[in-house]
Amino acid sequence: MENTRTGTMTVDVYIAGFPEDIRLKLQEIRRVIHETAPQATEKISYQMPTFYLNGNLVHFAAFKNHIGFFPAPTGLEAFKEEIAAYPNSKGGVQFPYDRPIPFDLIRRIVEFRAAENLKKSGKS
Repeated sequence: MENTRTGTMTVDVYIAGFPEDIRLKLQEIRRVIHETAPQATEKISYQMPTFYLNGNLVHFAAFKNHIGFFPAPTGLEAFKEEIAAYPNSKGGVQFPYDRPIPFDLIRRIVEFRAAENLKKSGKS
């Protein structure tokens, strides 16, 4: 799997560096996040696409066998029963390529994280 994870990069460049099947999944995750948190901005942070809304909202990245989704520990804890169906850690969850991506779950986690970040900033 070839990509350009070095130097100055945009989310478009990051996504374009993957094969079409993975690229389509990354684009759909990006679309869901934009739709769910339209006020969030995107950037590359930790060499992966990151959405920012009064602090880091979520990160996501493609790996050899899965897409990693990183919504901060609070985002995982709030959905721990649903996330239990996937390999996970205290910081992220893995969505294997051989299973459907749970876009509705991603949407709900992003909603939770956006509300959390807005509340912390006093802008809720």
